[in-house]
Amino acid sequence: MPVTTNTTAPAAAAPAIARPSLRGSRPMTLIATCLGAMITFLQITATVSALTTIQRDLRIDPTTVIWIPSAYTLVVASMVLSAATLGSRYGRRRMFGAGVIAMIVGGAVVAGAPTAAWVIVGQLVAGLGGALILPNSLAILGATFTDPHQRTEVITAWSAASGIGLAVGPLIAGALLQHYQWHSVYLSTIVLGVVTLVVAAVGVAESRPSAARLDVPGLLLGTVAIAAAVYAMIQGGKDGYTSPVLVVAWVVAAAALVGFVLVELRAGVPMLDVRLFRNRSFSAVMVVAAVSLFGFTGVAILLVLFHERAQTLSPLDTGWRMLALFGVYVVAAFGAGRLIRRTGFKAPLTAGLVLGALASFGLAAQGPTTPFGQRWPLLALFGAASAMVVAPATAAALASVAPAQAGMASGAVNAARQVGSVIGSSLLGTLLTTTMLADLPDRLAAHQVGEPTRTAVQAAVVTGATGDQSLPDPVRSALAEALTSGVQAGLRINGIVFLVTAVLALTVIRNRPHEH
Repeated sequence: MPVTTNTTAPAAAAPAIARPSLRGSRPMTLIATCLGAMITFLQITATVSALTTIQRDLRIDPTTVIWIPSAYTLVVASMVLSAATLGSRYGRRRMFGAGVIAMIVGGAVVAGAPTAAWVIVGQLVAGLGGALILPNSLAILGATFTDPHQRTEVITAWSAASGIGLAVGPLIAGALLQHYQWHSVYLSTIVLGVVTLVVAAVGVAESRPSAARLDVPGLLLGTVAIAAAVYAMIQGGKDGYTSPVLVVAWVVAAAALVGFVLVELRAGVPMLDVRLFRNRSFSAVMVVAAVSLFGFTGVAILLVLFHERAQTLSPLDTGWRMLALFGVYVVAAFGAGRLIRRTGFKAPLTAGLVLGALASFGLAAQGPTTPFGQRWPLLALFGAASAMVVAPATAAALASVAPAQAGMASGAVNAARQVGSVIGSSLLGTLLTTTMLADLPDRLAAHQVGEPTRTAVQAAVVTGATGDQSLPDPVRSALAEALTSGVQAGLRINGIVFLVTAVLALTVIRNRPHEH
């Protein structure tokens, strides 16, 4: 599962850089890379948990709220492939450390942010850090643990650390928000980042740099294509998807994508060999990988906002409830690797997508008054289903290509996941806000909220100016019902996407390595 192809090197060719003994560095290497993975995913769920408080404090509109988590995943998705090349050329430990520093700097910017613009800037910087950490931490593990069985075990631990980051993010955010302002949430990134830097400096060996070149045209065109498409998706909910500015954004995204494909076809050392997509199984795996985090990230945002706004729970209470999803994901991720050795790839991928769809539809049928006793089994089911898809997707990607292309395939599946993550957070988040705003007038009327209160409430929601002011019970009920309708719409869309992708996984993906 390493992200780069150059994971080992003969001992005689090692550079003159001082390298810790392999035995002494292995435990520290595993700890450092797992901490790095934990930071990148903690940033996601901690941010989502703080969204309601950030919006109330800074009085920002719903569209800008969606940009806050999307800014982070946007940069990770755009840069993760190039970050792997940077690690191969300049040293993986060096780039891993640079990524941790970027996470610390990004967290510091957000922690001191006076406006929403600065929050987004900090998220962009942190996203650069996440892009550098993810592929290079995997490559470091691949270079350190060369035995295939050991490598599988440490990669499983790395994946579980990612899940732990997802699980503890809402709990840390909730605990801090009970006593401090939302800025304090990002101190966890800074503290964990400093610890990771110390561990990496003490125990991680530098991998041998290679002659890999940075694919600058591919990087620029890929970044423009993703950024333009995400901008159009998010702003479309506010300005209309056919507005002149957004039509230009879609055209730019399409042109950049075509340019990216042409550049990569002609490049001697492409960032992504697009010829891999001629392999039907590989292409299907990329779709599955993208859909897995499309749902996981998007549904997490929907559920956190549902608990905090529709059920008026505190961030800490929401964090404990979301542990039913994230905690089960961590546990199930450990078993997913062993499962595919017995069943092949089709069964867990297909079953995970189907079960994820059923959980999404089940959650979509629940409302603001549904007790947690009826919700937690569906949250747990969605967590287990996601774990059945995420880990096997990587193994299936590697099995779909020749061994010499394993590094690029692993980088591609990581990039696909991050693209899916940013699309999930932006698309499902935008669907939530647009459905809520469209449904709110009828909900206010149904609760007999008269003018001018009705108009004032709608304007406050659009501009994000509701703040902490006390609202009459009919208005509060109408807002909860309107938000729930948006959450339900997003969950249904996710269920449909999962079901369609399950058919693709069952019919197209190669079940075992070298199977034709």
